[in-house]
Amino acid sequence: MISQDYLDSSRVVRGLKNGPLGQHFDLYVERHRQAGYSHVITQRFLSLVQDFGHWLRATGKGVEEIEEALVRAYLTERARHRPTRQSDAQALRRLLTMLREANVIPPRQLLRLDPRELIAEAYRAYLVHKRGLVATSVASHVWFLLRFLDDIGIRTNADLGRLTARRIARYVEKHAHDHGPTTARIMCSRLRVFLRYLNGEGLIDADLTTAIPSIRRIRSSQLPSFMPLEEVQRILDRCDKSTALGRRDYAILMLLARLGLRAREVAMLSLDDFDWHTGQFTVRGKGRKTAIMPLPPDVGEAIAAYLNDGRPRSDTRRLFLISVAPFTGFKGAPGVQTVARSAIRRAGITGIAHRGSHAFRHSLATGLLRSGATLTEIGQLLRHEQQDTTRIYAKVDLDSLRALGSAWPGEQA
Repeated sequence: MISQDYLDSSRVVRGLKNGPLGQHFDLYVERHRQAGYSHVITQRFLSLVQDFGHWLRATGKGVEEIEEALVRAYLTERARHRPTRQSDAQALRRLLTMLREANVIPPRQLLRLDPRELIAEAYRAYLVHKRGLVATSVASHVWFLLRFLDDIGIRTNADLGRLTARRIARYVEKHAHDHGPTTARIMCSRLRVFLRYLNGEGLIDADLTTAIPSIRRIRSSQLPSFMPLEEVQRILDRCDKSTALGRRDYAILMLLARLGLRAREVAMLSLDDFDWHTGQFTVRGKGRKTAIMPLPPDVGEAIAAYLNDGRPRSDTRRLFLISVAPFTGFKGAPGVQTVARSAIRRAGITGIAHRGSHAFRHSLATGLLRSGATLTEIGQLLRHEQQDTTRIYAKVDLDSLRALGSAWPGEQA
């Protein structure tokens, strides 16, 4: 946090207060204090805002004219005369946010969307408000949609009326082999949802979903990537629990390793999800489905250690926060994936195809199976909707399979 001595005596502060942006100096300092920014970050921000104010005055621009294009022009000019930091743009975005929240400058003007983007925006609203999809799923649907619209030349709602089963089938045939079979199945699934939406909203007259072929899922083609339980324990033991960051990462890894949570499920956990009296917590899974899960004592102790001595002060109710100011919650799965990958690499674990959070989920299921748990019990713990999803773990007990193979007499060649 920035010191009062600096605020009282700094030449930068005096220059900022005397400039066009000086009227809101107290706002800048208070917001940085609330967000937990360090002295250095706050000092750099104030110095940058002072310089930006001088540039505004030199170019004859008023504070009320500040917006994104003006900030870009300033940063371009600044780069011609001095070294710049990537954080400069981030700092000025914070300035814009502060000034807008204080009603000093008008809200950001939204870009005018072209007709194709309007189709995507209407579909996005449908997915959120009528289908109840989470942001990551919506982004996936819209990505496949825009690719589809671009490829077959759809620009307006009128163009949608000229869709035919033949055009759709040709598109699927053209792109089915762009990636692997999993991506092809997802593409077909996304297109079916979009075509049902068009038909339901009256934008097309017929149900064209029959034009999309089914792509068979071959589950036996790939074994799940897993680690022996002793390697999982080695990863946990390598966490440096003497630091706040280490305590956070250890709590995250315990949720992955002991309960098999998905990365996004961990990222979305809230302080309000935990009932410490009953030893239970709420998980928000796929499709906005919730489940009440038991909180094992060792997992609870790891989370409590992070909460008591590691979690920064923050207004957010998210359980896990990023490690630098402003201390906000993880935006989604990528942050948890980064923690998992770093931990696996730090422990020197090799020989697994996937080194993210799902390696812990697969390892838990495999360990439970080898300990005598049934596939039904594993499926319940991992909250699988379909038995086929759990059945893949029946293939990973290689020791048992090899023993069975050697005991089977078979035919002599």
